[in-house]
Amino acid sequence: MIDALTALVAPLGVLADAELLTGGQFATTYRVTLADGERVVVKTAPTRTDQLLAYEHDLLRAEALVYGLAASRPELLMPQVLLTDFSRTVLPSDALIVSHLPGVPLVDAGFGPSDPRTVRAETGTGAVLAALHGLVGPAFGYPCGRQSSSWTESFTAMIDELLDDAARWSVPVPADDVRAVMSRHAHVLADVTTPSLVHTDLWAGNLFVDPDSGELLGVIDPERAFWGDPLADLVGIDPMGREPGTPAVLAGYGPVDIDSRSARTRLELYRMRLCLVMMIEITPRKFEGDWVEPHRSAVTANLHVALAALRQLG
Repeated sequence: MIDALTALVAPLGVLADAELLTGGQFATTYRVTLADGERVVVKTAPTRTDQLLAYEHDLLRAEALVYGLAASRPELLMPQVLLTDFSRTVLPSDALIVSHLPGVPLVDAGFGPSDPRTVRAETGTGAVLAALHGLVGPAFGYPCGRQSSSWTESFTAMIDELLDDAARWSVPVPADDVRAVMSRHAHVLADVTTPSLVHTDLWAGNLFVDPDSGELLGVIDPERAFWGDPLADLVGIDPMGREPGTPAVLAGYGPVDIDSRSARTRLELYRMRLCLVMMIEITPRKFEGDWVEPHRSAVTANLHVALAALRQLG
């Protein structure tokens, strides 16, 4: 791998050191130090495409696209794209090289929930989300995948793809219940008429903060972004939670409807989708460790809570 990394970064400089970064479950990521002392981040997509969910193909290309859109928006705090290699000749998969961000991941910062630094980081997260959602796409859907002129059609297709993935890998999901609530509530998706850029995965591991002040310094991993409903990001920032963000996130974001019947229904639909993703991916990725079964149980329980809420809303 060192030879491939050396070749990838050669246009930027001579590789002096490479450190494999852990924490992600999709791409393989290295922190590379060049001979002149500059540090960059090299991210490579999985080579086993048969272990990917349908929407996960070409995710690094989507990430590069989002970073490109953010290049003229410094308030989005995203790294700069330095190089891309989508030729799949140096490596059998796509590669993306970006600038190295300062700070530490919020998940590793050690702040308590009532720590003022947590509040500052969450307020900054809300502000970043509001700015991100100001970017409008040409249609609804994945930047490098299927798109549609309506959010109803696009989101329905996302759910259908996930149910197909579940069937492909024999993952037991309540498909009939999912289809029933989709049929019952599809009309509320028509309330979304602007395809905003949605990060979808802005949890604490993808936020970089100043460990002393809690100031938000960087935002990474928009590989799973789509053009859609901004409310989906209020689920993505806390995948296992039940509240649409924290008071600090909402304060940083500004006015947003989370209480109307339409908003509450859409939030539950997005929780349902995210739970399906987390349930299904366990099998093709062959996740291992003591954490897997408790995780599966928690995600399954959260899915059924969302489905129950949707039945009640119906």
